[in-house]
Amino acid sequence: MSPRSGVHIGCRAVIVLAALTAGTAWAVQDCELNGEPVNPANGHTTQGKSGTMRCRDRDSGQPVREQELQNGKFMGAVRYYTAGKLSREYSVNERGNMQGRSQEFAANGQLVREASYDDGRQVGLARTFYVDGQLQRASFYGPTGELAYAEFTSRGELRGLRCAERPVLAPVVDDAKLCGFPLRTSTVAFVAESGAVRARGTFVAGKRLRYETFQDNGLPAQQEEVTLTSRVERSFGPNGAKRREVLWAVNNGKAVREREQEFAANGALTRERLWTQGELSSESTYYLNGQPRSKAQYTMAGTTRVLETREFYDNGMLAAEGRYIDTGRYAPVPTGTHRRYDMQGKLKSESVFDSRGRISRERTWDADGALLRDDELFEDGSRKVYTR
Repeated sequence: MSPRSGVHIGCRAVIVLAALTAGTAWAVQDCELNGEPVNPANGHTTQGKSGTMRCRDRDSGQPVREQELQNGKFMGAVRYYTAGKLSREYSVNERGNMQGRSQEFAANGQLVREASYDDGRQVGLARTFYVDGQLQRASFYGPTGELAYAEFTSRGELRGLRCAERPVLAPVVDDAKLCGFPLRTSTVAFVAESGAVRARGTFVAGKRLRYETFQDNGLPAQQEEVTLTSRVERSFGPNGAKRREVLWAVNNGKAVREREQEFAANGALTRERLWTQGELSSESTYYLNGQPRSKAQYTMAGTTRVLETREFYDNGMLAAEGRYIDTGRYAPVPTGTHRRYDMQGKLKSESVFDSRGRISRERTWDADGALLRDDELFEDGSRKVYTR
């Protein structure tokens, strides 16, 4: 616990510490160095002094904090106590940054965390433990941060794993075996605290090639498969049926979406989207009977990106077709002639759009193909009727 503010009463140095939780009284500490009272919040009381400052709770007399000083500067070992028992110890360098080994302890004295620091930056192996001493997590830190970790349940079963480019967790954890080093296939199960297998992963030389999570009923929830050139992601419904699949192309570590599919609960394909070089190139939807519902295709007309659409009845007959200019603003502009058909494939109506996306002509036909209406539309909203 660190001092928040300091006052001096008579010859005694007093530190008032803020309560950690609402409703807790303020704790008062008395600190001494080499048998003399000091106030760590007042540099004049520690100026030029060396030794170990010890602070105690005034009410209980129990130790709260110990810290080394060298020529008036806090540098060296730091220890914190809870209810009179050591809870944390580490060292700081001349800049006040953590340096070397750091340890934390539970109320029963069990080591619960151990790590190393270099000028305030965590480095090398770190471990956390359950209060009974069982390993909970082992991790390794390099110049860029955490590179690898292995997590375990309170019964010692693997719960999570991240592999580095080489084994780094030994001798605490055999990540060479778990991560498939030097060049082997390793399949590991990830277990929840309840003992249920919640995921399974396959690793080769530290690379995760397959990862699958499971629902409470044991059926798959998510899947991911990776190769040198692709990545596939899948998600599943409560009955285990695949509901979504996304295919990515991988090049030099960069993933670009290529295909996305959606499926109904019965496994039927309901939507498919395709990309070419990162741009959406087509989108298709389907009825549950397998017939196409709609198709949208992007093409280039010179430098203009054009969207051509078709809609279908559930019997497979064409219901409508049209053309749009893709503005890139999720608001395509209709252009050319758009047509609608009846379920027998006969033309019902058509609308002609000008270059600005406004209707310039509308025609409708009856079931026998006779022209019912032919109207020309003008910019001011008026129209000229050619046939009634």
